[in-house]
Parts: sequence; C-alpha cells; structure tokens
Amino acid sequence: MTEYETPGGPGAGEYDAVVLAGGAARRLDGADKPGVRVGGRALLDRVLAACSGAATTVVVADPRPTARPVVWTREDPSGAGPVAALDAGLRRTTAAHVVVLSADLPFLETATVRRLLGGLGERGAEGAVLTDTDGRDQPLVAAYRSAALRRELARLARAHAGLTGLPLRHLVAGLDLTRVPDPVASFDCDTWDDIAAARSRIREHGHVLDEWISAVKDELGIDLDVDTAALLDLARDAAHGVARPAAPLTTFLVGYAAAQTGGGPEEVAEAVRKAAALALRWAEEAAGDAAGAGPDAG
Repeated sequence: MTEYETPGGPGAGEYDAVVLAGGAARRLDGADKPGVRVGGRALLDRVLAACSGAATTVVVADPRPTARPVVWTREDPSGAGPVAALDAGLRRTTAAHVVVLSADLPFLETATVRRLLGGLGERGAEGAVLTDTDGRDQPLVAAYRSAALRRELARLARAHAGLTGLPLRHLVAGLDLTRVPDPVASFDCDTWDDIAAARSRIREHGHVLDEWISAVKDELGIDLDVDTAALLDLARDAAHGVARPAAPLTTFLVGYAAAQTGGGPEEVAEAVRKAAALALRWAEEAAGDAAGAGPDAG
C-alpha cells in the first residue's frame, strides 16, 4: 500500500469519471485538442484509458469516436466554462466518488487515478488534487466526494445566479482537500510546444515500449496486462535458437493460443511458458548436433 492508497479510498468500479473535453483551445489556434495525437493516440483516448476502472465515464463535449464507451453531455449554454461543464457531467453520475479530469493529460496513468482515489481516505478529505512541479493545485486532475461537489456547486449557483463563467478556484475553495504530488501526470498540453515535448518524451528509450504496447492495446480494443519481459525473452530465444523470423511468428502464435483458451493473463503466461520451453529444447538440440552428438550419442 502506497502513501496515497489508503483503506478508506474507493476501488475500481466504485467511482465515476467526468472528463472535460469541450474547451476552445485558443493557445492551439483553435485546434481540436482532445483529438490531437500523442504516441499515435488521441489525447482524449489516453485520458479515457487512465480512468478505465470507472463504472460510468461522462465526457463533457460534442460526441466523437473514442476507443472506449462513454456517456456524452454538454453544459448549457455551450462554452459556459469549466464549472458549468463539471456540473453537467456530474449530473450524469451516480457513484459516491468521482474522478474529474481534463482531456489534455498525455501522461496520466491508472496508477495515478488510484492514488487520487486513495487520497479520499485521508482524514475524510472531500477531494484529492494532483499538484504540479511548482506545487500548484490541478483541480481538473482530482478525485472528489460527489456529495461535496454537489454541495459547492449548489452554493455557487445560488450566490451567482448560475455557474456560467465561474473559475474552478471558487468551486474548490470550499472543499477540504488533500494534495497528491505528481509532476509527470500533471503535465498538460496547452500549446504546440507542449504537444512536441510530450511526443518527444514518449519516444525516449525508457518509455517507448510501454507507450507502444498501450497504443496497440487501445487500437485493438483489448485490456490485458501481460508480462512484457517474458514475451521479449521468448522472442529473443526464438530468434537466437531457431531463426530471426521465428520471433514475431512465435509471439503471434502465443497470443492466438491464449485467445483460444480464454485469453486472460494466466493463459498468456502458460502459452509463453510452453513456447519458451520448446525454444530451449530446439536450441539445445541444435547445440548438440553442432558438437557432434547424434542419435547414438551417449
């Protein structure tokens, strides 16, 4: 259990998510920011993958194709600002806890969402907010108790005769918050320079393989945790012990065999084990032949 994964926090399936994706993106020259691709995936799809454990995910924006099923809604009037958009999204949720996210977070991960939800168990906090490199609160990368959000939204609506144009700081000012520092997950893409920086980072040696696997899983519509190291070892053994083209063919066959027997992580691991043992036997046999061992050797 980490510092933020506390016993009082909700687990997977015990929260809803609201993603705000309808901003004007003026600093991107009015481009369709949620649809801008980083690592081959739309920014919105990257955020949806991070909150895939939500029972219901509501996106406040005009409908568009997404990699995961969502509920669509819009603030009224359209363009009324983030507080009005959050209110519109929250009205479509039912869970006691809600994760609120912007749609421009290229490095948000499921683990970060779990940390935010875990933060709700600390001191009975009403919200757990991510903080950036400079320690600033990011209220659109946060988990909240739904009842507390509804209370503050109702208070603001009464005080201002509506929610149009209100800044988020007015909403969160009345909440008891805990902070979760994460300078990477809090990185958002407001400018084309931010987009370029995000694209560059995911192609760094330490990130590119995980990013590629995540992109492929999203593209193929699968949600499966696999032992990447075991698959890479298998590909290496097949390439070295059999022939280089055997590596991709073997991993394909492993995936196909796992799908035939249920397709879960256990089935993948068993198929990898069998294929790895075969590759080892193949290599040992070839080594024996090269050393002059024949059928009568012994």
